[in-house]
Amino acid sequence: WRGGGVGNWDAAWVFVKYRQPNGTWHHVNPNNTGHNTPAGSLIELGLLTPGSAYNAATNPVIGVFLRRDADGSGTFSTEGVQLRWDFGAGGLFFNDISEVKVFAVEMVYVNQGAFAAGSGGDAPDEFILTTINTSNPTVPPGGVGSLGGQDGGRPTGQSAPQINWPNGFNAFYCMKYEATQQGYVYLLNTLSYTQQVNRTATAPNSAAGTGALSITNGNRNGIDIQTPGAGPTTPAVYACNLNGNGVYGEADDGKDLACNYLSWGDLMAYLDWSGLRPMTELEFEKSCRGSVAAVPNEFPWSTTGVSNAPYTLSNTGASAESIIANYSANAGNASYGVTDGPIDGPLRVGIFAANGSSNGRATAGASYYGIMELGGNVWERPVTIGNVPGRAFTGTHGNGTLDMSGDPDVASWPSPSTAIGSSIRGGAWTNPAESMRTSDRLIAVSNNNERFSDTGGRGVRSAP
Repeated sequence: WRGGGVGNWDAAWVFVKYRQPNGTWHHVNPNNTGHNTPAGSLIELGLLTPGSAYNAATNPVIGVFLRRDADGSGTFSTEGVQLRWDFGAGGLFFNDISEVKVFAVEMVYVNQGAFAAGSGGDAPDEFILTTINTSNPTVPPGGVGSLGGQDGGRPTGQSAPQINWPNGFNAFYCMKYEATQQGYVYLLNTLSYTQQVNRTATAPNSAAGTGALSITNGNRNGIDIQTPGAGPTTPAVYACNLNGNGVYGEADDGKDLACNYLSWGDLMAYLDWSGLRPMTELEFEKSCRGSVAAVPNEFPWSTTGVSNAPYTLSNTGASAESIIANYSANAGNASYGVTDGPIDGPLRVGIFAANGSSNGRATAGASYYGIMELGGNVWERPVTIGNVPGRAFTGTHGNGTLDMSGDPDVASWPSPSTAIGSSIRGGAWTNPAESMRTSDRLIAVSNNNERFSDTGGRGVRSAP
């Protein structure tokens, strides 16, 4: 879509990788000009540092946003899109390129502007209600905010972060859905054997059909080792196999399920590899609440009502996985401890919006901007403003490349090994409804880097 009451849009974040004859994968930096966009579409360049001038060496193009060029909604198809890549300028010859893969992640544009941090409710450790009305997070709160509380660049009572710390005022793109299991498989299959060791729970040379993230393949995680690796020179091949029958590529293999068992380091590797970045706590609340006044103790769909009966699924594990029983036609729908019931794991991303009984934002479980499952399913992992390492974050983006160990190599991000500076927000399929409240910060200052059955997440990108 583009337009409508909110005046925002969704887009595809498109990035490219290439493989050399020796098997190693590398990120493509497209040109800054010369792309082809058919009628009805437009391309926005995603520079390493948005807002700064393009420079092929120091500020290259990491990927592009592909979207509508005019207002409209419904399925959007376009043919003949071309991205120009001058590989010769990078010292490559045609025979140096054995394979090229193009990836895309659905994103939603979050408009620039003021918003409320905190709800004025009683969620644990929630921000004191403050109107964020400037992009400078070092501006102290004061005066009277138009959306409640004081106004300024950070919530009342919080210490000032770095001046470039993204406080949610400026426009950004947020992943429409949590990272999927197939999305993480794409990452694993472009890594070296050594990198795969750090990004999985079981060794890449484990037998085919054993869990790669979840050791037991429990809690609906279906990422398996399809072909074991053979040591440093040959990485494993991964695929989704939710039903555990050892047959890969079936319709019900769980490709579109939210990816759980992701540690902080795993999620950061996925975001760096994709050219995205982690969101901050304030960007999380902005993504949920939008530019309207806060409702005390609201969920991301801006009401305090939530479905309260276990769901029953059809097309389990498939791209059309849907809810056939206990979908609420008047309260918010989300996957949490009560509604998950015997399902025992995360659901297909976007499942609530796809239901025929949905009549609006609440029943779709959607945020103000049309972002899905910011409450429930798997925990979100923003950067916290609540400690010094979190406040040191400067909003830098991934460059599409990981270090030799498979870790992200972005200096200002909280450590992939300690997770100090990371946060846990939004609740999950294992938790009570209260954990899904937009302003709940019970475990907002967390340094846990383990792989749990209910941890996943998504990323964002500062708008061009």
